[in-house]
This record gives sequence, C-alpha cells and structure tokens, in this order.
Amino acid sequence: MNASETAQRFASEEDGRPVPPQYRRPTMLTWQGVPEQPPRLESVRLLLSDARLRASGRMVAAAGDGTEPFSASFELSVTEVGTVSRLLLRSTTAEEERQISLSRTEDGVWLADLGQGTERTDFDGAVDVDVQRAALFNTLPIRRLGLHREPGEHEIPMVFVSLPDLSVRLVRQTYRTVSVGAEQSVVNFTSGDFSADLVVDAEGLVLDYPGLATRR
Repeated sequence: MNASETAQRFASEEDGRPVPPQYRRPTMLTWQGVPEQPPRLESVRLLLSDARLRASGRMVAAAGDGTEPFSASFELSVTEVGTVSRLLLRSTTAEEERQISLSRTEDGVWLADLGQGTERTDFDGAVDVDVQRAALFNTLPIRRLGLHREPGEHEIPMVFVSLPDLSVRLVRQTYRTVSVGAEQSVVNFTSGDFSADLVVDAEGLVLDYPGLATRR
C-alpha cells in the first residue's frame, strides 16, 4: 500500500471522509495558552500537501481582557498556491451562537455570509485570513510566501475575523523572516502596534507564539 492509500484509509477509519490522494497522512496539532493569559486551547486536525492545506479545528477560551468565555470551531481550505478558498467559522458564548462563511472566488472576490445574505468585496486583494487568537492562521502567509525557507519581508492585506463576535475587517500585517533553520525558523509578525517573533517548524507551522500559545 502506498502513502496516499494509507492516508486515505487512515482518514476514512477516523471520520468516514476519504482524503484526496494529493494530501499526506492527517495529523493533530494542539496549542495551549501561555500561563500569563486566560486559559485557552486550540486543537486542529490538519492535512498538508506542499502549499495546499485542509484543516478542521476547535478553540476554547476562558474570560479575560474584556472578552467573555467562548468556544469556536472552523473548517479551512487552502489552494495549491497557498491562498484561502473557504473558511467556515462558528462561535458560541453563553448568550449566542454565530456562524460565518468566507469564500474566495477564482477572480479574487470574497463572499461573506453571516446568515443575513452574502456580501461581496475584494478586501484590497487579500488572499489570507487571520482569526483572532488562533495560532494556526498565522501559518498561512508564512507557508504561502515561503518565509520559513528563504528570508523575505512582506506587508500584506489580511481578512481579519474577530472572536467571538465574528466581525470581519481588512487589516495590514507584515511578516519578516528573522532566521531560517533546518528544523525551526523564526518569523516576525507585526500588526499595528503589536509584534511577535513566531517560532515555526520545517513546514511553517507555528510552534511558539509569544504571549499567546505554545504547541504541545
């Protein structure tokens, strides 16, 4: 049995959904919040193939910093060139459940649906999505731009989704390679007045997000 057949059988046994042969064996990643912040946990089932990515994940966060406790779940698809094609995100608080669907067409138009009709916008050419407090999503531009493999610096438009209210806005973020290594690299992430040096593995997946979470 070859690797693609193994991956497909593994996924089918786990949840009944076959995995396309271009993907590798599924893996589970877990990020735990840092001690100085309110307790949080992020767990993601991930499928990778070069720039392509598929993920389904869950987040749980306690109250803190003016934010009510919430849980959230998402399903994410990234194309063979590293651009987001679809994100389905749900959040739950004591008072309300919310859901948003974001998808990007081949001609660069974003379709956003919060359950009250679909809005169309180009978000200034953005091809990535960042979800507040979710470590996985910083991986997307790092992998797409190859910043974990070769030094570079890019300021990019970003579709930013806040949790738990699921409000969406356009922001500008900068990603800059600090160091490149065989097993770990460091990429600086800046958004407004916030800046952090993200430690990523050989796949560009976040290992350590200072002030937010560490992968376990």
